[in-house]
Amino acid sequence: MILPIIGYGDPVLRKVGVDITPEHPNLKETIANMYETMYNASGVGLAAPQVGMALRMFVIDATPFSDDEDLAEEEKTKMSAFKKTFINAKMIKEEGEEWVFNEGCLSIPDVREDVYRKEKITIEYCEEDFVMKTEVFDGLIARVIQHEYDHIEGVLFTDKISSLKKRLIQKKLKNILEGKTFQDYRMKFFGKKGR
Repeated sequence: MILPIIGYGDPVLRKVGVDITPEHPNLKETIANMYETMYNASGVGLAAPQVGMALRMFVIDATPFSDDEDLAEEEKTKMSAFKKTFINAKMIKEEGEEWVFNEGCLSIPDVREDVYRKEKITIEYCEEDFVMKTEVFDGLIARVIQHEYDHIEGVLFTDKISSLKKRLIQKKLKNILEGKTFQDYRMKFFGKKGR
């Protein structure tokens, strides 16, 4: 089932997600719905807060990046095989040089900005089987994970841009808050009248 994506300004996007237990109601269905919602919106990642749930869970399928002509072949190959569910994730370490990439977010449509992130991460998480893993990721995969991880910590990519850039996008953010934006996927807007 395709869920509405929560738009910028909704308090759920600022909540720190709570851990999930294997007994969480309808967990497999929720995960399937999140993937379906992400695919419907042409996204590569989606966190539970973006569909209204303050839970420590996000899904990633980086396959679309394998078609990006600007990426090196090695990076494309890594992206083409990367599909993963992250439950109860905890960032252990972010290291290496910071590098810039133009990021966007399904909850903040029509806004893209350059964001600096560390090139390598160590993260602890469970997949759907609830077996704890600790893995190291780098490059674009690390960036996608960092972006989605921020969501379960109540952080948006717009928090990581300069105050000047924030001022320049204020009107766009206000329009999203009020539901005055158009995208080809379902959204729920916090400030829209008649909600």
